[in-house]
Amino acid sequence: MGTIINLIIKYINFIWNFLSSLYDFRKIYKYTGVFFTRKFKKAKKNHKYAILVAARNEAAVIGNMIDSVKKNDYPQELVEVFVVADNCTDNTAQVAREHGAICYERFDNLRRTKGFALQYMVELIRRDYGIETFDGYFIFDADNLLKRDYLARMNESFDAGEKIVTSYRNTKNFDDNWISASYGIHWLRTARTESRARSIFRLATRIQGTGILFASEILRDGWKYTGLTEDRAFCADAVANGYKISFNNDAQFYDEQPVDIKMAMRQRLRWSKGHLQALVETGPKLLSHIFITKGLANKDIDGNPIPNPLWKRIFYNLRLRFMSFDMLTVVFPLSLVSSFRKITVYFLRVALILGTGKVIGMSYAPGVISNTFKFLHLDPSFSTPMQNIFWLAFFTFGWTISTYLSGIFTAAYVYLFEHKRIKKIAWYKKIWFCMTFPIFDLIGKLTLIIALFKRIEWDPIAHIAVKSIDELQIELGDTYEESENSSEEETEEKVEINL
Repeated sequence: MGTIINLIIKYINFIWNFLSSLYDFRKIYKYTGVFFTRKFKKAKKNHKYAILVAARNEAAVIGNMIDSVKKNDYPQELVEVFVVADNCTDNTAQVAREHGAICYERFDNLRRTKGFALQYMVELIRRDYGIETFDGYFIFDADNLLKRDYLARMNESFDAGEKIVTSYRNTKNFDDNWISASYGIHWLRTARTESRARSIFRLATRIQGTGILFASEILRDGWKYTGLTEDRAFCADAVANGYKISFNNDAQFYDEQPVDIKMAMRQRLRWSKGHLQALVETGPKLLSHIFITKGLANKDIDGNPIPNPLWKRIFYNLRLRFMSFDMLTVVFPLSLVSSFRKITVYFLRVALILGTGKVIGMSYAPGVISNTFKFLHLDPSFSTPMQNIFWLAFFTFGWTISTYLSGIFTAAYVYLFEHKRIKKIAWYKKIWFCMTFPIFDLIGKLTLIIALFKRIEWDPIAHIAVKSIDELQIELGDTYEESENSSEEETEEKVEINL
């Protein structure tokens, strides 16, 4: 029996080592993101945009969101705000119209996700205006606030030929408590350790809910993403169809984060269930696209053949396949596999010890603890089962501590490199927020396990941070200035307005 259990543990660890090794390339993103991100030149043309906002009982914040759009340093005749008041029981629609938005009202208690609301709004825009009336479409949440140069910065990316662009997501209420701070760190971690590098390498970064821009051609067949996390399905499907997803580090917007642990758990459960749904919906397509592209890898995004030289065609082909592999690593729930692997192996080792009485030896210890004992020339092996179970628990505890410390280091890294964009916070609060951030990641892992077995429905998150963009900028000490990447020569260039 002991031999069989050892063999099972061996194969489980082999499979895990193989899967985790497929993610090793992402370390390059972390190192690159420390120093570099893509910069865009000043746009030669101002494009026409529609801004889409799905709102449910958001009367308290929707007005400030629309006002932040109106105050943007961008020709307002080229921007139209569309709001869908989705199953509202308050005066969201009235407030939206009073602030200058075109508002549709929707009542459908059976199909309640944000994706269905967007789908409804897109079809009404098609009917009333035509999809091609606008060059591009933004998606925002009702609690979002746009920095005054946001649209101009995103227009730079769009004018550079990018079809899908995501932006820098900052937090309104970073210092409310450890929960809101953890959310803020979570968004900035993605920007710093993934999005910046992917933009440099011209790959596809992940979309995270809001603050995205895409070309009107994406909506030719309507909005198809109606699951619990429409953003994950959208970006995975876009990559499978050959689109890059760029990142603009200079385009900054703000949103409100939950401050209540029950609300945070509910939201994380929805995310987790949606991520699992997105894996089922788009995972097979991404996997097959690595090997079979049906000619898509030999054409550019507009369907034109890639011109010679040969190296350029080969590079484009490989990049497209790699983007599918890269996005598959985003969609695939590696942390869920890791959790089940640790639980399974732990109980198998306990069964091995109780069944055979054999020592666990160094081979059973997590690497960092095992290496520590080797460095000290100590052998933790004992002859009795209970002593071996003690060492197994000790090693597991040591691994947990090392993981926790890694989370603290990540939070400190974000504070260090993003401090100019984070509200000034007392040093002792920063320490506390760094100490508690690993709990946020732990909640994410727990909700993934729960989401496997629990039915999850979409529920709105209440927003109570009623701040205008002017109030927020003053609070952050962040006054509007010309973007750093705009030179005097570029500012003097005439901009053609595309009406």
